[in-house]
Amino acid sequence: MKVYYDDEVDAVYLKLSDEKPDGVVEIAEGVNLDTTTDGKLAGIEILKASQKIDVRTILSYTLEIDRSILKQNVSRRQVRENKTTEKPKRKHKIKLS
Repeated sequence: MKVYYDDEVDAVYLKLSDEKPDGVVEIAEGVNLDTTTDGKLAGIEILKASQKIDVRTILSYTLEIDRSILKQNVSRRQVRENKTTEKPKRKHKIKLS
């Protein structure tokens, strides 16, 4: 997942997939779901984001997961306890003051 914030229009976009969005479903005022041609969720757009969420929190950190983890046969417990051979990496993205 990638998180984008456009401060000029106060919008947050959560990119959930690399697939190209083909449609939009508005689930609440200013909250839109981008869907692919086969109905999968590709992203979430939040307009007037600072009025709905704490933008600083959502932009503080993003998790980058090494794709090799996805190829392993790993239980949720192992991931929670960090007992995989490849650990998720935490990357500082943006720090707002």
